[in-house]
Amino acid sequence: PSKEEIYRSAIEQTVEAWLDPFDAIDPDGDPIEELRRYITVKLKMSDQNPEASRLFANEVQRGAPLVGEFLSTRLKALVDEKVAVIRTWIDQGRLAPVDPYHLIFTIWATTQHYADFETQVRAVLGDGPGRGCAGQGGDGSVGRGRVAHGRRSRC
Repeated sequence: PSKEEIYRSAIEQTVEAWLDPFDAIDPDGDPIEELRRYITVKLKMSDQNPEASRLFANEVQRGAPLVGEFLSTRLKALVDEKVAVIRTWIDQGRLAPVDPYHLIFTIWATTQHYADFETQVRAVLGDGPGRGCAGQGGDGSVGRGRVAHGRRSRC
């Protein structure tokens, strides 16, 4: 295989791995727990393999010349499916009104920030114990105003 084929394959494998927990969001589950579980898994993935996140970010910033079709087909189809789930939750009063697409973009931006901007995160938080970059509490909690207290992370 050519370098281009290897590169394309690496990016597509990364995105497919990220899509597995996204695909697992259960329409019948509790919206907050489903989103919390997805965010927690996505944060761990970014923490465990920040190079893959940066590789993907670089490809997208270049206009996605090698994976544009993948993004506009496989990714778009799954995003549209999950947008419908989020809209149902909103319509049922189980989730506050929000634009589902922008909620998904915000989750992606937040979860990938720690990998894509690792240098910035380290500059602000330092390298000491409890200064991890995964955005989680030591108990696995997410979004409670703390960043990885109680666990050591690479960042």
